[in-house]
Amino acid sequence: MQVLMNLMLAVQLLSALAMIGLVLMQHGKGADMGASFGSGASGSLFGATGSANFLSRSTAICASLFLACTLGLAYLGGQRHVTTENESVLDRGALQKAVPPASGAAAVPVGPNPAANNQH
Repeated sequence: MQVLMNLMLAVQLLSALAMIGLVLMQHGKGADMGASFGSGASGSLFGATGSANFLSRSTAICASLFLACTLGLAYLGGQRHVTTENESVLDRGALQKAVPPASGAAAVPVGPNPAANNQH
């Protein structure tokens, strides 16, 4: 299970880095307006409209892969079994209240103290 979590974490990291790179390579909507009036060069590797479609589809694929890995890691992270070694402080406190004290041990009163009420 640890190998699967490490693999999903690596895929998530690579998809996040690829998504960042793809978003930075895309042109803004204002860049096309300036290129149409001749102020800038609109040539690109994939053509005038092909670059936006290729880059936007690649970004969507990376985003969906990132989301799937995030959900998978959240599911696998919630499936950990609580053992006595890895339990939290709150779990130990609930366990101590549920288990009665051993024989010979002094029981701590949980309810109101009747001696405190008679001091008036």
